[in-house]
Amino acid sequence: MSKPLDNPHDLGTPPSRLPRWAQWTGMALFLLGLVVASGYAVTEHWRRATFALGASLIWLAVVRMTCDSRIVGVFAVRSRRFDAVFATVLGGLMTFLSASVDALGS
Repeated sequence: MSKPLDNPHDLGTPPSRLPRWAQWTGMALFLLGLVVASGYAVTEHWRRATFALGASLIWLAVVRMTCDSRIVGVFAVRSRRFDAVFATVLGGLMTFLSASVDALGS
């Protein structure tokens, strides 16, 4: 039986084989990456912030494919596959951008 806040795109998806503590650890690592990226952005280290955010999004794709939607929470927008592909493409573009932009002496 589904609950009112369940992701309707994941109703037929089998539950994750990972224990809940491992799923929460994956989400905590993603959130830590967001904090690190924000810290770099606040201190105006834009290339590092872009790289950290891109790497965090790639990690989110792994978390989205391996964790339950209830653990992922608001980051579970569509189906697992769509969310993972979207996060991977966006994260890959951001890491490429951070590597390809000239450092301008920094």
